[in-house]
Amino acid sequence: MTFPWSTMDDQRATVADLLESLTPEEWARPSLCTAWTVRDVAAHLTMQQLGVRDMLVRAPIVMRAKGDMNRAIHDMTVAQVRANTDAELVAGIRASIGSRRHTVGVTRYETLTDILVHTQDIAIPLGRTIATPPQAAAVAATRMMTMRWPRPFPIKQTLRLYCLEATDTAWRHGTGPLVQGPMGALLLLVCGRPAALDRLSGDGRAELERVLRA
Repeated sequence: MTFPWSTMDDQRATVADLLESLTPEEWARPSLCTAWTVRDVAAHLTMQQLGVRDMLVRAPIVMRAKGDMNRAIHDMTVAQVRANTDAELVAGIRASIGSRRHTVGVTRYETLTDILVHTQDIAIPLGRTIATPPQAAAVAATRMMTMRWPRPFPIKQTLRLYCLEATDTAWRHGTGPLVQGPMGALLLLVCGRPAALDRLSGDGRAELERVLRA
């Protein structure tokens, strides 16, 4: 499959349109990302094309994280929120439309995953429905389930025991009890979002939920 650059651009435009329509209270709502607001997620989405020079500017933040990449990402996001207004964050996302760059140290697949998943991280808690293109989600989910670096989500070890199958595109991964549903919901699942569970079915779904809730 050709890499879905156009889909990535469509999602960037869609999430920018959504953000532009939000009230100040909605910008401050919790997202699906633990401890991150909608504004935090939006700020993170403006940092998907950081080159070497950009990372050098942020080197003190990374060094203070002492090798903890999650902390470094969080702290860089906090700095981005403080440095930009809501309108500037929207403009930053729009400015990425058409770009084929990705942040140094990761691949274009992580950039694709970020826009697909973070769009839902914003939309779902706000009660907004934004479709996740199934074929692009399949590309991202395959990457998430096969990658070794950057470190994959911890849920990957649990999901190895199940057969994940999409109902809206040709995608299947693993063996074991069946967990099936829309590709967008499966992508959220492999990225550690339990909010996707209510859209899934199959003989392994109830067992998987028990494991994850535990």
